[in-house]
Amino acid sequence: MEKTDSTFARASKLLEGTRSLFVLTGAGISAESGVPTFRGENGLWRNYSAEQLATPEAFDRDPGLVWEWYHWRQSLIGKASPNPGHRVLAAFEERCERFLMLTQNVDNLHQRAGSKKVLELHGNIFRARCLNCGRKVEHGVTQEEHNALPRCECGGLLRPDVVWFGELIPADVWHDSLVFLESADVALICGTSGVVWPAAMIPNIACERGLKTIEINLEPTAISSIVDVSLIGKAGEILPRLLHLMDS
Repeated sequence: MEKTDSTFARASKLLEGTRSLFVLTGAGISAESGVPTFRGENGLWRNYSAEQLATPEAFDRDPGLVWEWYHWRQSLIGKASPNPGHRVLAAFEERCERFLMLTQNVDNLHQRAGSKKVLELHGNIFRARCLNCGRKVEHGVTQEEHNALPRCECGGLLRPDVVWFGELIPADVWHDSLVFLESADVALICGTSGVVWPAAMIPNIACERGLKTIEINLEPTAISSIVDVSLIGKAGEILPRLLHLMDS
């Protein structure tokens, strides 16, 4: 058997035997569905970068501009569909006695694929939060919303329910993730570079607590040297292969 096949076999055995699985996902798995990252060289929108628009200060200055950008993003993301990687992770949830997914993505694709036990570290682009009463509501782009600022039933201004640059991650989400890690058997890190904090702490925490760790990413990352198994390639190809090995 080739080394690659042996690595796949080890990963599938770890997943097959686990009763408690923790999953961390990042932008890589959604990129396979065609979701753009909105950052980097091709991240400009009307000469603005994400770092210029995704801040509380930008929203205070011009909420209409920020909402226009988010409605544009919603329209792009809404055309994307969950890929085989998303669907296999949903299948893992059905198989495991205990399961929790922490995602850095805001695109809702995990939920659309059927995952239920999902914690969103950076929020959800299809949800809004009232600056007045704090109420959270589902919010998708419509023609009317292009012409007026979204408002809550109480009359307060709505903002995208996402974590902007300079804001803290939701404390309850982080706490619940760490509590689950205390009793998990395996941590699967999928489609994340391992450099964005605080999510980048997860692999190290998992290793310190004695969990078996599996990484899936397009290229080696900062955590590749510390995990038990590192699989290089697309999650949408690797995860179905692992599921097939578990069933064979």
